[in-house]
Amino acid sequence: MEMNKKLFVGNINFDVKDIELEELFKTVGKVLTAEIVRFFDKKSKGFGFVEMETVEEAKAAIEKLNESEYKGRKIIVTEARPS
Repeated sequence: MEMNKKLFVGNINFDVKDIELEELFKTVGKVLTAEIVRFFDKKSKGFGFVEMETVEEAKAAIEKLNESEYKGRKIIVTEARPS
């Protein structure tokens, strides 16, 4: 079973913007997409998804960023489950 290149990112500070999430993950590898999930009123739900270019970069992102401190919160980075 091949690992997903898409990552779930949880416990994100509510003020973080998509571009900031992308910049954080760019420290590990090439980011294809980075999106924070929002309510209809544009408020952050505190989680999002990042898609890395390769499975190796996705694994590296989990290893490096999971449970790391980002803007005052300890973020969770795991493989995204298929919807």
